[in-house]
Order: sequence, then structure tokens, then C-alpha cells
Amino acid sequence: MTEHKLIERAQQGDKEAYIELIRYHQQTVEKFAYQCGVHTSDVADVAQEVFVKLYRFLHQFKQDRFTTWLYKITLNATRDYYRKEKREQVKEDRLNAQPQASNVSAEKHVLNFEEDRLLHKAIQALDENYRYPLVLFYFHELKYEEIAEVLGISLSTVKVRILRAKEKLKVALTREGSVENG
Repeated sequence: MTEHKLIERAQQGDKEAYIELIRYHQQTVEKFAYQCGVHTSDVADVAQEVFVKLYRFLHQFKQDRFTTWLYKITLNATRDYYRKEKREQVKEDRLNAQPQASNVSAEKHVLNFEEDRLLHKAIQALDENYRYPLVLFYFHELKYEEIAEVLGISLSTVKVRILRAKEKLKVALTREGSVENG
């Protein structure tokens, strides 16, 4: 069955079609959330939030590119996660009133989606304006036009941000490599 038919059936209330949509897109959603900076231990929670939003708003979907729409939902859920995480961190900092130790446990997790820990670390260090277009282009193989649509920015801005992201990544990886070898 085509994705288009699945979407139509899910929009008409067919739960099996909705479940099939989740199965088909779950790995993509989880991978993108992870690459946007969601901790490994929280990826499933963010993905669940994405699919809850998908269920609530599926009736509004009228575009041709379902995955582009799903990337937008995932990006928003990821941003919501960041906001919540920052609020929780501020509360925790106030309670402890002591400098927090760096979150070493996050780096100890095995990277489920990407093999190269240094690359992932360097990508995560990029500002989100550079990180999101880079991840969508290289890891999700979206075209510039699709990235512009997902992020709500112009095509020229996408091109500039990917170029700058690659430059920043090259510098970070060169620096990281010299630190590791030194």
C-alpha cells in the first residue's frame, strides 16, 4: 500500500493505517531528534510526542510531501524538549547552588544512529541554525528546497548555512583531531 493511501486511511480514523505510518517513519523521527541533540535516553519520549502530535493534527495534512511535514513536527518537538530541559536545568542549578558537573553520562551512551562519536559531538556543538540544515541535508538527504520548507527559511539562507556549517565542522574536527592526537 502506498504512503498516500495509508495517510488517507489514517485521516479517516483507521488505527491500523496510523500504526503502519508510525512503523514506517519511527526510525527517521528518532534519528532526526537524536541528531538535533536529544539525549539518547530521551529520544523515545520525543518520538512519542511527535507521533501524538501527528495523530492530533493528521486531519490538517494536505501537502504532497508527508516526510517534510513530519520533519517540521519533529523539529518543533525537539525545540520543545530543549526549552523544557533548560527550565529543568535552571531549577536544578538553583536547588544545588553549586556548579554542575558536566554531563559525562550522555557521552558514555553508545551512539545508536551514528558510528563516529567525534563527528556527532562536533555536529552537536554547532549552533542550531547550522546544525539543522546540515543534518537534514547529509543524514536525511533532503534537497535544499525541502530544507527551506522544513525550517521556514529562504533557499539562499539554506545554502549559506550549510556552507558555513561545513566550514565550522571542518575547523572543529581539525581542532578535535589535534587534541586527540596530542
